[in-house]
Amino acid sequence: MTSKTSKGRLSWWQLSLLGIGCTLGTGFFLGTSMAIHKSGPAVVIPFLLAAIATYIVYDALVKMSVDNPDKGSFRTYAKQAFGKWAGFSNGWIYLISEMLIMGSQLMALGIFTRLWFPTLPLWVAASIYAALGLAVILTGMKGFENFQNIFGALKAAAVVMFIIVAVLLIIKGFNTETTSLDAMHANYEEFFSQGVKGIWLGLLYAFYAFGGIEVMGLMVIDLKNPQEAPKAGKVMLIVITIIFIMAIMLALTLVSWKDFNIEESPFITALRDYHLPFFADVFNGILIIAGFSTMVASLYAVVTILITLAEDHDAPASLAKKGKMKVPFPAFLFLASGLIITIVIGFLMPERIFEYLMTAAGLMLIYNWLFILVTYAKLMELSKWGHVKNGFGMLLIVVTVSGTLGEKTSRLGFFVSLLFIIIIAIATWIVMKRQKHGKQV
Repeated sequence: MTSKTSKGRLSWWQLSLLGIGCTLGTGFFLGTSMAIHKSGPAVVIPFLLAAIATYIVYDALVKMSVDNPDKGSFRTYAKQAFGKWAGFSNGWIYLISEMLIMGSQLMALGIFTRLWFPTLPLWVAASIYAALGLAVILTGMKGFENFQNIFGALKAAAVVMFIIVAVLLIIKGFNTETTSLDAMHANYEEFFSQGVKGIWLGLLYAFYAFGGIEVMGLMVIDLKNPQEAPKAGKVMLIVITIIFIMAIMLALTLVSWKDFNIEESPFITALRDYHLPFFADVFNGILIIAGFSTMVASLYAVVTILITLAEDHDAPASLAKKGKMKVPFPAFLFLASGLIITIVIGFLMPERIFEYLMTAAGLMLIYNWLFILVTYAKLMELSKWGHVKNGFGMLLIVVTVSGTLGEKTSRLGFFVSLLFIIIIAIATWIVMKRQKHGKQV
């Protein structure tokens, strides 16, 4: 084992908590409404399939991390498997997709905040959250860890709170024969009303709910015992999948699936008619916490990848130049500039076009997951079962991506994602050619 592993100070359960903090975000609290809209009551099936694929990707990533701990994580392994072009393109695909996704998270945070401050301009709210996120990154790994543990616990507590409240309302419904029983019966009758196509289209939004798992892979190097990384991910994914499925099923027990609004959290929709005091405010606070903590996780991932790109000369070497700060100041400046640009793009660009960009960015993250599995198959010696499992994960990702062709909005997002891939491929070809020419000289 390399000396890098001796610096780790996280126990496996702390990594599990961090994983919950990085994963449980707006993709679940908001995106689940879109998944229900596509799949109907059968939405639990896409979520189960997405959970399986997420575990396969995480398991592959941590096995490579245990075998060769490196802070560059998946981009370093891609480089080892396929050469310098793979490390360059993999890193920039991930970095650009995360920067764009952060723009959408900042806009969502601004919208949530308007429930309490309706006159506050969205760009002001987004700028405030961006500044706070950058401040957390400046505290270094320890500050990031403490922050994510606290917010991860709060987010998990919010979902558990919803589960408890929903169960109590259902019990009350059985005693008083309220309309929630009618909703439960209707959803049961219409379970497969959207058919196989609905499950196919809903997969993409279920995958979004598990987005962030690759950040756990980046933190494996900080474990006291990297051999416990698979256990950390397994526990985290089992817990979060159970929470996801229970919360969704309970929401569908309280309200007909047709009543969910794609622009509102399904958990607020499910409890609105019950007029619970302060619930909307409490859950709105949780939505802000969820969005902010996943944004901070993205910031951490971007700065980590950016530094490794700079150290490998796949980005300007000056970006990795260290000073008195816990984060290299040039990299921090790049991050801040990127956030400003995404905020400006988000507020100047027509809403539809921005939506296509966000879909494309999410797809680019999933492409990154696919490349992790391809890299794993190349670098590691797999058993027959290992090949089957890896192949099944790839198949799920390909089926999910193909689901974007089933409707106009996501289809255009798919083509935008291909455009990004082509641009990065051209940039990769130019950089590789220049580096090769430089070596020959």
